[in-house]
Amino acid sequence: MAEKTGLSKSTVARLENDEQNITNEILGKYFNAYPDLKNALDLQFDWVTITFSDMTGEQVINDVMRLKPELFLERSTTQNFYTREFAFAGEKNIYVQDFEPTKDVDTNQDVQKVGATMYLTGQGTRLFEKALLEQGLTWKKFFVQAKRFKGTFSRLDIAINDNWGLLDMDEIIEATQQNRFWSKSRSFAIHGNNQDGWTANFGKSPFVIRIYDKQKEQEQKGLETSIKNRVELELHADRAEQVISEWFENDNLVEYTASILYTYLWFVDEPIDEEELKGTHVRERYIDTLKPMPAWSLLTSLGQSMKFVREPKEQSVDSILSWIMKYVVPSLEVLKKTGHWHEVIEAMDKANLSPEQEKLIKANLVNAITNSKANLEHGNLNFDKAKRKYDEVTAEFEKKANLPF
Repeated sequence: MAEKTGLSKSTVARLENDEQNITNEILGKYFNAYPDLKNALDLQFDWVTITFSDMTGEQVINDVMRLKPELFLERSTTQNFYTREFAFAGEKNIYVQDFEPTKDVDTNQDVQKVGATMYLTGQGTRLFEKALLEQGLTWKKFFVQAKRFKGTFSRLDIAINDNWGLLDMDEIIEATQQNRFWSKSRSFAIHGNNQDGWTANFGKSPFVIRIYDKQKEQEQKGLETSIKNRVELELHADRAEQVISEWFENDNLVEYTASILYTYLWFVDEPIDEEELKGTHVRERYIDTLKPMPAWSLLTSLGQSMKFVREPKEQSVDSILSWIMKYVVPSLEVLKKTGHWHEVIEAMDKANLSPEQEKLIKANLVNAITNSKANLEHGNLNFDKAKRKYDEVTAEFEKKANLPF
C-alpha cells in the first residue's frame, strides 16, 4: 500500500489503525494509485418538480419538455389543487398537472386558467433522460430552457449513490440511535428494519437528508440495482432554487452538493455531549474535535470527486408485463393444467379495453414507430446505450441530433 500510494509505512499504519484522518492530500494519492475509487460514488437527479405560473399543461409538454402530446393520457385529478393531469404512457412517472377548461356562464366559451407543474419521479428522471439524450440536451441545458419559460423549482432531489457499499446501514442506524451524529437540524426519524432495509431521515422540509438501503428497497419492488446505499438531498422551493443558481453561476454541482452534505450532517464514533451543542461555532469548536465515523468521512471525501451521471431508460409496458409475470402467470398455469385454457383465450378475445388502455397501446406504438423512424433517418442513435450510465458533462451528448421523442 505504501509503495503503491507513495505514503510512508507509518502513515499507512496510522490510517489502518484509525489513528489519522484522511486528508485531501492523502485522498489524492489514493485516487492516483487506485483510479477505480472514483467509481465508488456517483450523483444523479432523482426527483424534479418545476412549476410554470403562466403556461398550460399542453404548453409545458410541447414547448418545455418537447415530448409528443399523444404519448400522454389526459385525466381528471384533485391532487395539488389541480383539476387535470397528463401522464406519460399512462404511468405516473412523468406527468404534468394543470386546470381543466371551464365554461364562461355569460359567453358559453371555454376559459383556460394558466398554471402548470411538471413532475419527474425517481423513475421518471431516468425515463426523461432518454428524451434529453435524443434531444442532445444535458440537464443543465434543459433547466436553463425551463428558466426561460419562467419555471421555478418546487422540488429537487439529488442522490449520491454508494455503489461499493462504503456505508453500512446498520452502523448508520446504530450511530443515530446512540446520538453519535450531528446535524444542523436535530430532527430525525428512523424507518424500516434490517430485513427490508433501513431508512434514516435528518431534518424537515424544505431540506431533508435521507440515507437508505437502495438495494433492499428495490428488492421489495421486485427490481434489481447495482447501487448498495443512497444518500439523498431532498430540497424544496428556495433550497432547490439555491442549488440551481449555484450550479448555473459556478458550474460546480458535485462539489456544492458534497459541501452541503458535509456542512449539514456528520457522524462520529463517540456520543455527543448535548451541553456542548448549546454554545456557538459548534462545528469548529466541538464536533470537528471528535473522532469521525471512518465510513462517513470516506464518503464525504470521495464525494468531492464523484461523477454527475445520467442513466437513460426507455418507457414501455414493462411494469404491466412484470405484474403479469409475477402475479397472473402462475394462476394461468393452473387454469391451463386443469383444462380451462380455452376459456381464458375466449375471454381475452371478448375483452373490452377502456379508453385509457386503448390510448396506452397507441402511445407505445407511436413511441416504437418514432424511435424506428429516427434510427433509420439519422443512423446515429444507438438505443442500447440507454442501458448504461453516462457522465453528464461528456461531450458525446453535445453531438446528438435534435430529434423528436
